[in-house]
Amino acid sequence: MPDPNDSPAVQSYNAESARNRTAKDPLEQGLEDSFPASDPVSAVHTSAANVRDDGANSSEDEYPLVDEALRSTRHSSFGDGSERVQALRRDAARITGQASEVASGTADLARDEWRSFVRGVEGRIRERPLTAVGIVAALAYIWGATR
Repeated sequence: MPDPNDSPAVQSYNAESARNRTAKDPLEQGLEDSFPASDPVSAVHTSAANVRDDGANSSEDEYPLVDEALRSTRHSSFGDGSERVQALRRDAARITGQASEVASGTADLARDEWRSFVRGVEGRIRERPLTAVGIVAALAYIWGATR
């Protein structure tokens, strides 16, 4: 019977494992290069939002390089791209507002449904208080017996 370690798949796996053991992860290498440091190395790149001098987000200057590229092309098939870009920005702002309203409405609806459920349970308890006490006692007994 042939040795299972002689198969090409096992040999390839072993070679790959050996390469992975010798090659260092970029995050691990960065950590070693920066040791000792006050903050750990991050493999994630972040960017800051464009903010105007007055502190508000700048929707017109959000992508200045894109706007500059559109202005510089002035290709006849595109026409004047600035109007299209402005229209797209207005549409995006409108859609964002509508999504925010939908999310707010959904939260309000869920809150109202929960309140309705609680009121229904309270009403049933007031109608049949002895039944409610019996159910709670049974649940407490079962819960206590399983602990």
